[in-house]
Amino acid sequence: MMEITLTHYLVLSTVLFTIGLIGVMRRKNLLMLFFATEILLNSVNIALVAISHFYGDFTGQMFAFFIIAIAASEVAVGLGLLVLWFKRYNTIDLDNMTQMKG
Repeated sequence: MMEITLTHYLVLSTVLFTIGLIGVMRRKNLLMLFFATEILLNSVNIALVAISHFYGDFTGQMFAFFIIAIAASEVAVGLGLLVLWFKRYNTIDLDNMTQMKG
């Protein structure tokens, strides 16, 4: 039976981070940008928790908890802005976001 090592978790975290980074760089619309940002944050959480577990220290798990809290507030504010933007302009395309003036 195969044992899951720290390397397996770090490879998974790297793959997820790469997917999230590609999503942020492509950024077709705002909703996909939020999804890609969440994938980036969760990949970092996986790495922090895995390293913390394998070294017997809870510091990485505490950092992951705070990252989850910050990500939840980011999503709440971001989705609120997204709904307002969509009501006003009927699109969530980032190319049209140059009209924000105030």
